[in-house]
Amino acid sequence: MIIVLFGKPGAGKGTQAPLLAAALGVPTLATGDELRAARRNGTPLGLEAQAYMDRGDLVPDAVILGIIKAALAEPRHANGVLLDGVVRTVPQAEGLATVTAELGRQVDAVLCFDIDDEEIVRRLAGRTVCETCQTPYTGREPGSKCDKDGGTLVRRKDDEPDAIRNRLAVYEQQTAPVLRWYREHGTRVAIIDAVGSVQDVTARALGALAR
Repeated sequence: MIIVLFGKPGAGKGTQAPLLAAALGVPTLATGDELRAARRNGTPLGLEAQAYMDRGDLVPDAVILGIIKAALAEPRHANGVLLDGVVRTVPQAEGLATVTAELGRQVDAVLCFDIDDEEIVRRLAGRTVCETCQTPYTGREPGSKCDKDGGTLVRRKDDEPDAIRNRLAVYEQQTAPVLRWYREHGTRVAIIDAVGSVQDVTARALGALAR
């Protein structure tokens, strides 16, 4: 079971990922986490990614997907995994399809968390993240401490209202078409109403999977 978590920035994917993973009994796999682990462990792909980053370049999809493929092949992901932030463009969806096919697997479902743009702006403008582990918090002031690792909470520049609206415009241009691609290729897509309590949204997502 491979499930892609999808949605606008601030729709709640990062909040829902660990809750859904616990309910389903599978781990999560996030691009950023795997990239940092590959660099930390000095794997060939991790070193290649680091070279791009040291030059200030974006890490190519081929390198990212290579890291994801290596992670998916690990025993911890054998029984299922939730992919968070792995698919942001149609070429990435195509690349992931190739990677999973090479492993004899496939994406089984896409959970898209749906929310109005202005609600996104309201949410993200009040968000802080841990500067070390990137755990997001809502309603916690910059300078507070992270519950996970004690890191300092900061407000990212891209969580300012104008930056958020720009990110949403980029999402519509580059990321939203991914849903159409999955539908056209026969993958199950479930739209989840992401407005409401965290528990309600989790219940809706689990209900959609059960159906």
